Amino acid sequence: MDILETDAYDRRQRRNTSCALLFSLTPFFLASAAYFYLCTPDTPASIILAAVKSAPALLLAAAVLSWNGGQSVVGVAGGLVLSAVGDCCLIWPGFFLHGMAAFAVAHLLYSLSFLSSRYEAYSSSSWTGLLYLILVVIAGGFYAYLFPFLQKDPMSDLLTPAVGVYVILITLMGILAIRTRRAFTLLGSLFFIVSDLALALQQFKVTAPVQHGNTVVMVTYYLAQLLISIGDMRAVEIKNEFAKWKRS
Repeated sequence: MDILETDAYDRRQRRNTSCALLFSLTPFFLASAAYFYLCTPDTPASIILAAVKSAPALLLAAAVLSWNGGQSVVGVAGGLVLSAVGDCCLIWPGFFLHGMAAFAVAHLLYSLSFLSSRYEAYSSSSWTGLLYLILVVIAGGFYAYLFPFLQKDPMSDLLTPAVGVYVILITLMGILAIRTRRAFTLLGSLFFIVSDLALALQQFKVTAPVQHGNTVVMVTYYLAQLLISIGDMRAVEIKNEFAKWKRS
């Protein structure tokens, strides 16, 4: 094939890949819509609510697995499954720490995925270093701001260090997402951080109850998981395109 034919073939391949990707994500969109339609902050905790809330993450995990294979188990797919476990735990207040632990391990798996060979490594630049610093400062500042409220909790002896560890892990995940320089991955990690910030402000009674506060948390959370999943599903494709560009 000449250059024009090769270029046309590549465009068709990218279009077909995008269509296949969208099709594989359709169950997630339907499950997310079902959650927002069926569930409200006043919906009582139940197994049904747990199933509806965790379904989007599980469907994303299935999509990532079907796209990337078993290598994603210790990576984004595994993180999504653990996120679904966390979703279920957070429905019942007594299992908050269990849910936070599940999400903490999920962030570790995301971090491992971002370090894998499927994500092209780039050398650090001044702006990435600045982003790292900004993220660390925000995380440290938010934990310091949250600290007095954590101390008021009856389980403060356990909760305070647990939240500290969680902040470290989600910050690490964010830093490694920045390192990939992938738009979907980076935006997904940032939306995850925003979602957790909003949840923490409500969970630890830093702010008065906000109307639609749960909606803000869940919209940013589902969006974060979607973007991280798309970034992982497209990681190999982008790496191959970059390799072609370097050879040309």
